[in-house]
Amino acid sequence: MTNYARLYRFGITPWERYATEAAASITALLDREEAERSSPLGRALDLGCGSGQYTPELARRGWQAVGIDYVPAAIEAAAAKSRGVDGLSYVVGDVTRLPSTNLGTFDFFLDIGCFQGLDARGRLAEGEGISALARPEATLLLMSFGPGRWRSLVGGASQQEVQAAFAGWQMLTAEPADTAGLGWPMNKTAPQWYRMRRT
Repeated sequence: MTNYARLYRFGITPWERYATEAAASITALLDREEAERSSPLGRALDLGCGSGQYTPELARRGWQAVGIDYVPAAIEAAAAKSRGVDGLSYVVGDVTRLPSTNLGTFDFFLDIGCFQGLDARGRLAEGEGISALARPEATLLLMSFGPGRWRSLVGGASQQEVQAAFAGWQMLTAEPADTAGLGWPMNKTAPQWYRMRRT
């Protein structure tokens, strides 16, 4: 994960294009997530939030949104970008050590490309941490590249690895993600959206 700190330091953040290029598909996924809920929506945790590509949108939709990232520069940028948006906060923290963050519990978790960058131990730790912070019937929406020849460069996880990390969660859907804005070689990684519910 240390590479992200270096990339933010030099302003090299190609993954941020995805929020813009795939905005329509992400909007549809969030709309579907909220269609099953009544107001108030509850608390949402944006894992590996970076410089705040999605956390403000969650807040604008009515979630009490928290963004977490281990890179201080990313959190500073997110906070600056989100000034004036109510219902959100940011914290510097490690997604593999969520119980130690004292953030409380959540109804919804969003992970767009964070889980996939962790090693096997880190993925299990993130899954255990999310499970510890999840309220009954909480849901998780996770986008991950699939494993493949580029895994050592861009990360990735199989559906089996996702399910292993989230024992005690029901897999509701697994469907291909829009590759718009990913560029090469990320657009060759067969990204998937996984939606799960805490049982």
